[in-house]
Amino acid sequence: MRDTGPVNIKHTLLMVGKFGNHAKATPQICTDLASRLESSGWTVLTTSDKAKRLPLLLDMLATLSRQRCNYEVAHVDVFSGLAFVWAEAVCIALRLLAKPYILTLHGGNLPAFARRWPRRVQNLLGSAVMVTTPSHYLREQMKDYRGDLVFQPNPIDLTAYDFQLRSRPRPKLVWLRRFCEIYNPTLAPKVVALLAKDFPQLDLTMIGPDWGDGSLLRTQSVATDLGVWKRIRLFGRVAKWAVSRSLNEGDIFLNTTNFDNTPISVLEAMACGLCIVSTNVGGLPYLLEHERDALLVPPDNPPLMAQAVQRILSEPGLAAFLSSNARRKAEQFDWSLILPRWEQLLARAITGKADAEMAKPVGSRNSHAGMNC
Repeated sequence: MRDTGPVNIKHTLLMVGKFGNHAKATPQICTDLASRLESSGWTVLTTSDKAKRLPLLLDMLATLSRQRCNYEVAHVDVFSGLAFVWAEAVCIALRLLAKPYILTLHGGNLPAFARRWPRRVQNLLGSAVMVTTPSHYLREQMKDYRGDLVFQPNPIDLTAYDFQLRSRPRPKLVWLRRFCEIYNPTLAPKVVALLAKDFPQLDLTMIGPDWGDGSLLRTQSVATDLGVWKRIRLFGRVAKWAVSRSLNEGDIFLNTTNFDNTPISVLEAMACGLCIVSTNVGGLPYLLEHERDALLVPPDNPPLMAQAVQRILSEPGLAAFLSSNARRKAEQFDWSLILPRWEQLLARAITGKADAEMAKPVGSRNSHAGMNC
């Protein structure tokens, strides 16, 4: 947990999510947001860096109480599955402490989870001062549970990504994601196998940590069975500063996922100017425009994904068109545009809660907020 205080303090914030360097930590966006808010003058606390489930939840709850006098507003990440239970527990504790909080929705599987548990989802979203979503897809899918969802896109630092126009793309493919079943990494070697005969120099670089569900081993097995193992290079997690260099080793980016929202990895590839070939699931059709800044194909369809790659390698002008448009769209997600919006939202959550509290009759005002502070 980090507790820093810049000289020119604006406000104080507690960010609740999975922090740390372990494989199952929340995506880098949360760490980046905390760091950039601190640089902008906020005091930011974070919880938790625990990897295991029970210690993670206990540390989150303990931090809420222990630091209750040191933050004005909380930000809570909301995912589906067991992580949703953690968000529920954290928000109950925040309400007992009379702390305002903002929720941010994550994950392409959250709408399906909400359909199974509509009342729970509606209750949680309705309890927050504000709810943000990083994609138009989630805003559309989740609007029935709260109508005033705020679109707040996942940002990237454009200065960290070297743009290269792919006017003459090489048969060099790149895949960047966790090796996890929902991201369907075994699709990538199947695509390579279909293209290998027509493109003898074709190879694939796969980058990402092992989630531990057997996906990495299955990917290796599929590649071996199809006779393309020698064409594939596997790397684990790469440092943030090395992502641009790693992506620019290739010219075509494969996004094979079965469920998704607005993946940072795709934005990073767009910023570098790679030609994107992606499945059209979840929030991806909301982010990518087919035949303008990417080629979209149905999920788990090796022939159609291979056909899209073949088009990029053989159709005159297509690669340069996709590459330049991808970079242009990525520029809309730069931190310089997104950070001020975060500051405004968080400040509104603080002042809005205070205004609402002062508007109540004196006898009905919540007395927990200043307790023991």
